[in-house]
Amino acid sequence: MAKKNLIFPAVLGVALFAGLSLAQDPVVNIDRARHPNLAEAQEHIVAANAAIARAQADNKYDMKGHAEKARQHLAEADRELRAAATAANEGMKR
Repeated sequence: MAKKNLIFPAVLGVALFAGLSLAQDPVVNIDRARHPNLAEAQEHIVAANAAIARAQADNKYDMKGHAEKARQHLAEADRELRAAATAANEGMKR
């Protein structure tokens, strides 16, 4: 009985983690006309994320979590680039 009680939370946790990982994949959404350097950096992040995802699949996701951690860092870098572009946009309005 105790094992059955642990299975559902474990499955739910894995599903939520997988959903969060997919939901935060970097995307190119910085305006190249306004911020060409930030947009180019963002494109590199998106390409690196895709390359790591392919490496994970090629290695049957057996990379001891390091590749996923790298992808999480890329997602964070993507968020920071977007924040930088937003801050620059606000500075341009003044």
